[in-house]
Amino acid sequence: MFFPSFHSAMDKLATAGSTCPVTGKTYEWCPPRADDSRSPCPALNTMANHGYIARDGKNLSPWDLACGLKACYNLSTPLALFLSIGGFLLLRRIRNVDLHEIGRHGRIEHDASLVHRDTPKGQKYAPIEIERGLVDMLLVEAKTGDEEGEGLEYGDKRILMDATDVARARVRREKQCPQLDNMHAEIARGEMGIILGVWETHAGTNVGVPVEWMREWIGHERLPSEWKPTHVQGLLDVVSRAKAIRTAMEGFRAAEVGKKS
Repeated sequence: MFFPSFHSAMDKLATAGSTCPVTGKTYEWCPPRADDSRSPCPALNTMANHGYIARDGKNLSPWDLACGLKACYNLSTPLALFLSIGGFLLLRRIRNVDLHEIGRHGRIEHDASLVHRDTPKGQKYAPIEIERGLVDMLLVEAKTGDEEGEGLEYGDKRILMDATDVARARVRREKQCPQLDNMHAEIARGEMGIILGVWETHAGTNVGVPVEWMREWIGHERLPSEWKPTHVQGLLDVVSRAKAIRTAMEGFRAAEVGKKS
């Protein structure tokens, strides 16, 4: 099977939809238009909103997604290919897809999203509307004040979300929602493992993602204006971070059992 080179795909990316139709700037954030296609995934929607993939979110190939992931989040080639080709396999698709189709329930998409409602019974596609209340609850998980020097003030750059905070949020959501199977539980942890690695920041002795970056991304599907890539995010690092989230989740659940006994 013939695959185009990343160079040619990136050339296509630079000339097809990367310019914001409002400001005329390359990779500038623009909100989706009424007929644009979007998914429940903030990472992919953000890529479309910034023009790293087609801004209308339509007719996307695995290579479009892989090149967009590399350009937008500085993912390694193996990680970008794993996500894009693996996603198409889970969707059971060969032809190109619109972002909306990625929200097919039970394929890649899963219940117990951190910022979306569960898919209503009988519906094929998950909701794409962001639940602001869930976003606020997610960010509260990081605003515990437990880490050194953290405050509770809005916009405090010292408030960082780490694997323990994500684990706490995942335990909370999975208690509220139908039980996830092993595959989708791993997908849910991996999703956050990626962004914890991409945006890892140090503030004193604290390490994690600034909660206001997380609010901008997961709440508004926009890249944080202050973020600049500092490293290539690799597959093995994501696996390690997902494992750390799982371990922390097991610890929270064991503590809950201990309280009840």
